[in-house]
Amino acid sequence: MVKYLSLFVCIVWSLSLMGQTTQPSMAKLQYHSPIPFAPKTYVCQQPIDSIVIDGLDKEASWQELAWSSDFVDIEGQLKPLPHLQTNMKMIWDEEYFYFFAKMEEPHIWAKLTERDAVIYQDDDFEIFIDPDGDAHNYYEFEINAWNTIWDLFMMWPYRHQRSPNYLFNWNVDGLKHAVHIAGSLNDPSDKDEFWTVEMAIPWSALKEMAAHAKPPKVNDQWRINFSRVDWTMEYTSGRYEKVKDKEGNNLPENNWVWSPQGAIAMHMPEMWGYVQFVDSPVSAGVPAFQHRPDEKIKWALWQLYFQQTTYKESNGRYLGDINQFTIPDVEGCSFIPELFAGKHGFQFSVPSCNGQREWVINEMGKISQTKNHP
Repeated sequence: MVKYLSLFVCIVWSLSLMGQTTQPSMAKLQYHSPIPFAPKTYVCQQPIDSIVIDGLDKEASWQELAWSSDFVDIEGQLKPLPHLQTNMKMIWDEEYFYFFAKMEEPHIWAKLTERDAVIYQDDDFEIFIDPDGDAHNYYEFEINAWNTIWDLFMMWPYRHQRSPNYLFNWNVDGLKHAVHIAGSLNDPSDKDEFWTVEMAIPWSALKEMAAHAKPPKVNDQWRINFSRVDWTMEYTSGRYEKVKDKEGNNLPENNWVWSPQGAIAMHMPEMWGYVQFVDSPVSAGVPAFQHRPDEKIKWALWQLYFQQTTYKESNGRYLGDINQFTIPDVEGCSFIPELFAGKHGFQFSVPSCNGQREWVINEMGKISQTKNHP
C-alpha cells in the first residue's frame, strides 16, 4: 500500500511540474515615460506695490522679477524648440494670484469675442491650476488677444471617459484680466512685436479646491502649468486665415508650454510644474525651492497607475497581483505598495516618506493622502 501511495504522489508531483512548464510566467508590466519626470519649479514672492491689471508690467513688483525660462514644445525634448519666445511671471498677496505673460508674435490676430467661447480656436494663452495636486478638481483659464476669457472647472482629465467632467458655464467672480498689444490686432499689412496678458485670480475662487479650502499658506506648493496655442496663418484678402492641408483641414496648432507634458495633452496634471508660495517680497532674493521627497512617492504611484491602465486596455480587466508590476525605486524613501483590484476599479497605496500618512491612487487617477496613522 505504501509503495502504491508513493507512486501516486510521484505521478501527481510530476504532473504538477509539467503544468508549470507548460504555462510560461507572465512578464512584468512596465511603464516608460516619454520624457524624464522633471517638472519646472517656481518660487512665488509677494508684491512691493499695488498691481493695476492693465496688461502692462510697469509696476515695480513686475520689474523686479526675472522672467521664467522660455516655453518649450508640449512634448518637451521630443520636438524642436518653439520659433517664438514665451515667458511668464507670478506673484501673490492676500487677495489674488497674479500672472503676467509675454508672447513674441509678428502677426497678432483674434476672432472670438464672446466669453466662454472655445478660445484655443484662436491663438491664446492658458493657465492651469491644481491647488491640492490630486490631478482632479482643477481650474483652466484661456485668453486671446481680444482679452476674451474662457474660465472652466475640470472635475477630472479628459482621459477618463466619464462625463460630465467639466463645468463649462462656471465663471470666476472678481477675475481681473487685460491684454496689451505691441503692434496692431488683425492687420496683416504690418509686423507686430508681442502681446502680453495680465491676470489676477481671486483666492475666493481658487481656495475651494485647495487642500484645506483656504488660500495658500507660506511654503505651500500647488501644481500649475501654462500653455500657448499658436496657429499657422496665411494672409489673404487683407485678413488672417488658418493654413489648411490638401484635404482642407486646418494644420495642427503649435502647443508651447512652461513645463513639458511629453504628449500633446495639457490635461495630464501629474506632469505640471510646482509653484511654492513664500512671504518674501520681490525686492529680496528668491528663496530656494523646497523639493519634497513625497513627490517622488507620488510619481512612483503614477508609474504603477499607468502600468495598470495599460494592462486594462489590452486585457479588459485590472490585474490584482502586485508581483506582476515593476515597482519603481524611490531614492531616499521606502516604497512597498499594496494593491487592491476589483472588477470596476483598483487602488495602490503606500506610506509617505516619514511613515505618518498614506498615499493612495485609484483607477480614476486621483491621488490623495489619508489621515495620520494611529
